[in-house]
Amino acid sequence: MRAATLAELQEKGQLLVRLNQQPVALFYSNDRVYAIDNRCPHMGFPLHGSVCKDGIVTCPWHYARFDLASGGTFDSWADDVRSFPVQIQNGEIWVDVAPLNNLKGHHQQRLQDGLEQGISLVIAKSVIALLDLGVAPTEAFQLGLSFGTRYNKTGWDTGLTMLTCMMNLLPYLDEGDRPRALYQGLSAVARDSAEAPPHFRVHPLPTTNLNFVTLKAWFRQFIEQRGREAAERCLVTAIELGISRTQIAEMLFAAATDHRYLDVGHVLDFINKALEALDATDWQEAESVLASLVSVLANATRMEEASSWRYPVDLVTILEGAFEQLPAVLEAGKSHSEEWVQPPEFMSVLLGEDAQAIANHLLEALRSGCTEAQLAQIVTYAAALRVARFHTNNDHGDWNSAHHPFTFANAVQQGIRRVPSVELLRGVFDAAMSVYLNRFLNVPPARLPDAKDTVANPEVLLEKLPDLLDRQQQVNETGRLVAQYLYSGGNPKALMAMLAKLMLRENRDFHVIQSMDAAFRLYSQLVDPAERAPVLVAAARYLAAHAPTMRSQEQTYQMAYRLHRGDRLFEDTEPDVNAE
Repeated sequence: MRAATLAELQEKGQLLVRLNQQPVALFYSNDRVYAIDNRCPHMGFPLHGSVCKDGIVTCPWHYARFDLASGGTFDSWADDVRSFPVQIQNGEIWVDVAPLNNLKGHHQQRLQDGLEQGISLVIAKSVIALLDLGVAPTEAFQLGLSFGTRYNKTGWDTGLTMLTCMMNLLPYLDEGDRPRALYQGLSAVARDSAEAPPHFRVHPLPTTNLNFVTLKAWFRQFIEQRGREAAERCLVTAIELGISRTQIAEMLFAAATDHRYLDVGHVLDFINKALEALDATDWQEAESVLASLVSVLANATRMEEASSWRYPVDLVTILEGAFEQLPAVLEAGKSHSEEWVQPPEFMSVLLGEDAQAIANHLLEALRSGCTEAQLAQIVTYAAALRVARFHTNNDHGDWNSAHHPFTFANAVQQGIRRVPSVELLRGVFDAAMSVYLNRFLNVPPARLPDAKDTVANPEVLLEKLPDLLDRQQQVNETGRLVAQYLYSGGNPKALMAMLAKLMLRENRDFHVIQSMDAAFRLYSQLVDPAERAPVLVAAARYLAAHAPTMRSQEQTYQMAYRLHRGDRLFEDTEPDVNAE
């Protein structure tokens, strides 16, 4: 497209033109014509008027420097600016503004750069562009998973967990929120990996003459001894020998439940999330992903070492006695399969003050035909009720005390759906005891909203929810609104999409993201409407307790979105000039 005359540019040194709605900055330097996008790729400030010297143009806002010929930046946080091919014909400047080729490869590389440099704006722009090109979200997720397990200080951590939670939440989100979710998860991975050394691969044992039983026993032994390297070698050997995915999961879950409630539940949750991440990528790079779990397992705090699990009630002794009975009660339960009906008092016992009675009721349920998966779901629901009934008179830090049993129980439940092993079944009992330990958080219990409290038009309630979460201390009001919406016949999918949207606009919080993922999963697996509503009430109340935040991360995302959309963020609006 014709941009200007050469004489005009030579006279002024710089010109701003618009060609097919594309703002182009023309520069004349060292007897050569250059054309670049007028918007600085960092934050959209106009480059027209910038200092141009020695073939380098410098943005006057944050002083990002660019090679005029190629558009390449000398400051990685700014991204490259697009340069346009130029031809001079009969004293006129013609500029080629046709779309670029291989945009996918460019944005994938920029995403990698953003992860390596820890630049959230670059991550956001890359994810937005990739999804807009129709690239599957799993590709960006896989890149982040590979990077995060390669570069980490302590193994699998909160960033990779948040990224996997975001991947789990994608089906519940409005389409426009999906890149926002990936941006939040990938930025969390970049934060955890900042300045971390690479993890060097431990090679498998030089043998093929090993079976699963031996490797599983060795792995548990080395984790017991806190021998990270030895345990990792067992794990990668199992992968190399083609041990099944189910058996690999069984190894990990067995080691994670040989001791009580490791790291207040985080270890088992991390294992579950790593397995879910592998499911999303068809177990690509399974070795590096699973190896990242070993140091987490080997270095974990074991709750039998904590006084709260020993005094005034010795919960560990109660649990060890229950574990000894598991093989017998499971065998007895086989003759009563599909006969078990949950007793009316069962939930009250789980939420009650008698730890021995809780263990006895869990054993009796299994003996009477309750399946491992059913029992895990019931305990997860009890943990959710702790959050739904959390009284706001408690200390704000106690929200985490209510949260940890819920996400731990969810991880156990999802694990048992994958591997219904007797070792992992111990995790159900651990979860029940962690719920027991938090009984004081419901004294007095916050009253659950009344199912009879309904309105004629529930969609009006959904419209009020964003404003409600713009204010602090709206926990009870938020819970009531969510329950009222559901009891009035509101669409649960619309509610979950809205709750996730409101979570994503806040600065990311590990526990909030965990809680939302667990609540959506449990809600989707429950059948009884009367049971389902308190689960989303719990998620909404927890979100409300941690909102509003500064929302600076959303501001970064909005900047990236507007740059991608082509908004003229800091330019005066002018029509195309000299375009033919």
